[in-house]
Amino acid sequence: MTLGRITVDGGEIHYEVAGAGPAVVLLHPGVLSAAVWDREFAALVTGHTVVRYDARNHGKSSSAATEPWSHHGDLRLLLDELGIDRASLVGLSLGSRTSVDFALTRPDRVHRLLLGAPGVSGMEHRDPFILEQLALLPAARDVAGVVNPLLRMWVDGPRRTPEQLDPELRAFCERVMADTVTRHARSMGIEPVEAGAIDRLAELTMPITVALGDLDSSDIAQVAESLVREAKQAELVTVADAGHVLNLEQPERFADILRASV
Repeated sequence: MTLGRITVDGGEIHYEVAGAGPAVVLLHPGVLSAAVWDREFAALVTGHTVVRYDARNHGKSSSAATEPWSHHGDLRLLLDELGIDRASLVGLSLGSRTSVDFALTRPDRVHRLLLGAPGVSGMEHRDPFILEQLALLPAARDVAGVVNPLLRMWVDGPRRTPEQLDPELRAFCERVMADTVTRHARSMGIEPVEAGAIDRLAELTMPITVALGDLDSSDIAQVAESLVREAKQAELVTVADAGHVLNLEQPERFADILRASV
């Protein structure tokens, strides 16, 4: 395995790459990090060149940007650095959002997509539970005040209480989120440029697998349905007893989906 960093405006992006064969890139959810892909990274090494990285202002990456930037632009810079012309992208939440933007702006460099718990740029939140938690963030005065609503939205979800989730899984997500907020909150200055994907889904022509946890928010379910309805070659796979971080909640089921999708 090789560890590396690429330079971006105002900072660096940390990545890991291992294996040999067709390239697969793993893109993590927002406020979490590439650590969510430990199991998948290890599984893909046999038969693939597998890459995972921490997005700007997450994990071991950093950036106090002074110029316009984008997550999909960072992905292009990383692929260029690694000499990868074309890859399959496996995203979760923000990672799916980045993957779709990249597929719209550089379709020639995407073999296929696996989009877990997909957000897409330009989407609007309408789920009452999500809106309720988002409304708590501006008044947050400490790390816990930021992390707790994020945990409720994107780990517990609208259909479960915290007590109904695996305590070890929830504690892991809480630690990573707290680390992200502690390390990076002050450097999140310029918002990323995005591709407005919600109005462009019909432009997606590559094979796409959309994986949706049946306990996720209605916002994410609507995006998943739109992808399957509008993209040219998209199929929906529903993961039972899983919320937003579905690969962590149902690792064996997600492993089956991953094997069939890259």
